[in-house]
Amino acid sequence: MNQPLVLVTGAAGFIGFHLSKRLIESGYQVLGLDNLNDYYDVALKESRLSILQNLSGFRFEKLDLIKKEDIDLLFSNLKFDFVINLAAQAGVRYSLTNPYAYLDSNLTGFLNILEACRHYKPKHLIYASSSSVYGANRKMPFSVHDNVDHPLALYAASKKANELMAHAYSNLYQLPTTGLRFFTVYGPYGRPDMALFIFTKAILEGTPIEIYNHGKMKRDFTYVDDIVEAIVRLIPKPPQGNKNWSGQSPDPATSFAPYQIFNIGNNQPVDLSYFIEVIEKALGKEAIKKLMPLQDGDVPETYADISDLEQEVGFKPATTIEAGVKKFVNWYKEYYKLK
Repeated sequence: MNQPLVLVTGAAGFIGFHLSKRLIESGYQVLGLDNLNDYYDVALKESRLSILQNLSGFRFEKLDLIKKEDIDLLFSNLKFDFVINLAAQAGVRYSLTNPYAYLDSNLTGFLNILEACRHYKPKHLIYASSSSVYGANRKMPFSVHDNVDHPLALYAASKKANELMAHAYSNLYQLPTTGLRFFTVYGPYGRPDMALFIFTKAILEGTPIEIYNHGKMKRDFTYVDDIVEAIVRLIPKPPQGNKNWSGQSPDPATSFAPYQIFNIGNNQPVDLSYFIEVIEKALGKEAIKKLMPLQDGDVPETYADISDLEQEVGFKPATTIEAGVKKFVNWYKEYYKLK
């Protein structure tokens, strides 16, 4: 029996690496695609990639999503059963200083994926959205059935645009698309621009950590293995279209078209101050804290309602913040050869 072939874009990225590894272990073949840009340490991306390239069933192509001809050629040469688009310019703060990077990668790049899927018809396109699309929403927990029309940064706007673009293609070409709003993903091989990585590095080096909004922040930290588990469960379940969908009272999470949106979160927001305590305990060292005001583009709290995902695939996050942080710290010390 032929193994299904999955295209994973952003395969050398944090989530892409963990997902590709899990897919191969689950009996899929994976073509990983990445442009290996220098938004953060390329050596970390290459380290992830070297692990994947030792696995039977993984192939890598260095490719940029904004190069339409290259994407079209890839799709014409290989018949992908499933496409998972994780490649994107990430980071809220970076979007304040480098806005054009988001239009190239997150809009043009995603359009090229949609166009290729339109012509070569995989069974299911799954793509990364973000909890940042909730923007100015304050009704907790964040529900996929609420409108998200007030983004606080260009990164969030680009992710909301991805959802709208996907809907248009689901409607016009009957392309089954599932958008996943990830909530603050963390874990081994994580991104160096994320809080856990920054805090761990600073505490070990004895330098101050900047705590925004004077520590009055909550995040629905989600361990990477839980994110991957949800994606793997969703792959064989392309949306069919909601027969009860009504234009009189439109549900933002579903559609008459084969289109769906899910939150993937831990469903348990954690105070930033407690998060730092957990890191300190795992490291056996206290942080030097520098309290700062809320940054532009940041939201004070995130909290995922994951009831739709639970109903669809029986997903429940399995990793506590204490266990997840410990796993990250152990990886960090080993990777950077610290005692």
